[in-house]
Amino acid sequence: MVLSKRIETTPMTDQVYAMLHEAILNGDLAAGTPLRFKELAEQVGTSTMPVREALRRLEAAGLAERAPHRGVIVKEISLKELVPVYEVRHMLEPQAARLGSLNISAEDCDRMEAEYVLLREAFNEGRVVALLDHDEAILSILYGASGNPVLLQMIQTLWQQCRAYKIVGAQGRLADGDDSLWHYQEELIAAARKNDADAAASISDTSLTDASNRIKEALAGQREG
Repeated sequence: MVLSKRIETTPMTDQVYAMLHEAILNGDLAAGTPLRFKELAEQVGTSTMPVREALRRLEAAGLAERAPHRGVIVKEISLKELVPVYEVRHMLEPQAARLGSLNISAEDCDRMEAEYVLLREAFNEGRVVALLDHDEAILSILYGASGNPVLLQMIQTLWQQCRAYKIVGAQGRLADGDDSLWHYQEELIAAARKNDADAAASISDTSLTDASNRIKEALAGQREG
């Protein structure tokens, strides 16, 4: 991917970080891609120092890592590493769904519904990254209604860490026409409109159980292979 924007108005490190962060989350920079200081600096029109600082921030965010003989690369997360990530998501997200559904407003439910419409459009058109973006927007609205910004931030950080897997996983399920890419969200919005905390937590729990089971099945397949 070519990063063609130049650094102008905001601090250079912030802009370089934002551009790389976006490229990683939308799949333009795939897992394992080398992040070379000089090449990136030339592409964005700055010195290597802001690039180095931006890469340090990406490492701290869990999106980049240093690999032997390769330098800094986009983090490659194994299925084995994903298991604890999803276990923590399983601890946090049903509770966030429960709290959010108790406090969410009708206006926020309308916002969730609008994102859901866009999600279904992305599903029908095979746009994986857009589908994930709208899915996370739906959940962010619900979890944000919990009134606990730390909880939301922790969950969003976990989403970032497993984004590469989510893209690959969604591509496979999209090819199979798997309705789990949208039916949980539909049920979650219905529960939120009723302020049904138990239902919202249960739907979140079931969704994450399904995702965890897919990862564990894939991991078992790797071991057998």
